[in-house]
Amino acid sequence: MDGRRTGGPGDLAPANVRAIAPYVPGKPIAETARELGLREADILKMASNENPLGSSPRAIAAIRGALDALHYYPDGSGFELKAVLARKLAVRPENIVLGNGSNDVLELAARAFLTAPDSAVYSQHAFMVYPLAIQAIGATAIEVPARAYGADLEAIGRAVRPGTKMVFLANPNNPTGTFAPWADVRAFIGRVPRDVLVVLDEAYGEYLPDALRSPSPAWLADFPNLVVARTLSKAYGLAGLRVGYGLAHPEVAEVMNRVRQPFNVNQLAMVAACAALDDEAFIEQSRRVNADGLVQLARGFERLGLEFIPSVGNFITVRVGDAARVYDHLLREGVIVRPLAGYGMPEHLRVTVGLPEHNARFLAALERALARA
Repeated sequence: MDGRRTGGPGDLAPANVRAIAPYVPGKPIAETARELGLREADILKMASNENPLGSSPRAIAAIRGALDALHYYPDGSGFELKAVLARKLAVRPENIVLGNGSNDVLELAARAFLTAPDSAVYSQHAFMVYPLAIQAIGATAIEVPARAYGADLEAIGRAVRPGTKMVFLANPNNPTGTFAPWADVRAFIGRVPRDVLVVLDEAYGEYLPDALRSPSPAWLADFPNLVVARTLSKAYGLAGLRVGYGLAHPEVAEVMNRVRQPFNVNQLAMVAACAALDDEAFIEQSRRVNADGLVQLARGFERLGLEFIPSVGNFITVRVGDAARVYDHLLREGVIVRPLAGYGMPEHLRVTVGLPEHNARFLAALERALARA
């Protein structure tokens, strides 16, 4: 028929979707083993900010106790998990949106509130899911130049314009590990117009030292335009189960729940999350190992004469020159890290903090890779 599309079936998608470059996660162990002919047991993955201690023992025990009920659908309301979160964070269940990881929460916020004529603002070198979520809607993405690899709050505020409906801000930031003082973040939210949602991504918040712990749940009463996104993938060691949550004003949470898929968090994930959230001993151990590992890696970089970005996450970003070549040399030794060319940092690699022996192996392999590259 005249006027119909003549391309392939992919052309049925709108142009903004066809233009999306899919998110590429850290290289899996199994894929690396197949490609390089290595044993999986000999491969060290330090690419995806996973907990080197594994998962909370309480979470594993809870999963084992729930295996006989897998033929039932999960509680779509997440009643028990919301109750645990509400008690732990001093919020109400009505403030909580559950997600298939915090990525899901970020995308729920975008889908619920952004439309094609709108714009959304985020920082350079910020998590790649922000522009992907914006582009999938067809909205306009506004990237603000970073300052010292971190978010320039003043510049982000100036970038908000008529038609801007959302600001994405990570604290700590991934992949750079930078941190903005909470007083500055609160002042920034206070300057943002109330008809602009501020989506505050705290995926790495559990790794912050006590003096820097996030006060954001208490801010919900003052800022109805605030959405806080968190995950149990990192410090709690539940990356394989994909469970996260958002905190927001009840009206905002209710709208986000309208676009949330039924049963978006599976039963084992919710059971594990309830147990992990009460496992304070595991979290404290994770924080200690991470703090020591950051020091070990930083000293190693200093010994090698490498510039790095001080980090408060469970990873650290280092400048190595020809990062693509160094990454390839590391990969051939069975050490997987994260190249950052896609984040506009072609000379940098991001490395997850591991156990002491992991960090030592990486640093030794890095020294050899630098010599070859």
